[in-house]
Amino acid sequence: MIGRLSGILLEKNPPQLLVDCQGVGYEVDVPMSTYYNLPETGAKVTLFTHLTVREDAHLLFGFGSASERAVFRQLIKISGVGARTALAILSGMTVADLSQAVTLQEAGRLIKVPGIGKKTAERLLLELKGKLGADIGAVGGAARDDAQSDVLNALLALGYSDKEALAAIKNLPAGSSVSDGIKFALKALSKS
Repeated sequence: MIGRLSGILLEKNPPQLLVDCQGVGYEVDVPMSTYYNLPETGAKVTLFTHLTVREDAHLLFGFGSASERAVFRQLIKISGVGARTALAILSGMTVADLSQAVTLQEAGRLIKVPGIGKKTAERLLLELKGKLGADIGAVGGAARDDAQSDVLNALLALGYSDKEALAAIKNLPAGSSVSDGIKFALKALSKS
């Protein structure tokens, strides 16, 4: 398995790159989110990779971050979602946006990605729930600290939906303890 490539970026032809690693040129398909963050041709580049071996081809996919690769791997495990669809999703949404859409179960955000219909979006949300979302933790681009994650998990255990729990912890005072955070969140939920 090829897990990472580090070399000189020779060509950029979206969505494919050619990376020279010690004299061997690797063709790598990347999502547009990775493509836009690449250096100029001739510069050194490092990509996290995923190798797919099929009967008729060996395909190498590259990502700018380990989290992008992890999400790609989760996506291709879903029935009916191939590598091209997974690349399209990562090209149309950041990992944080996808995580938030899964947490809030917002199919409308996935439908905006070319090639994703309503049924596929709903299946993606169902399959990714619990594997992506509150677990990865970036909502609105800001990572939650441990206390906020504990408060969120406590609210979910009490039977509140993901959407209600996220709304309740959004205004938690910074540096709150877990017990204070739960009290604050429960008060906020009782008012709504």
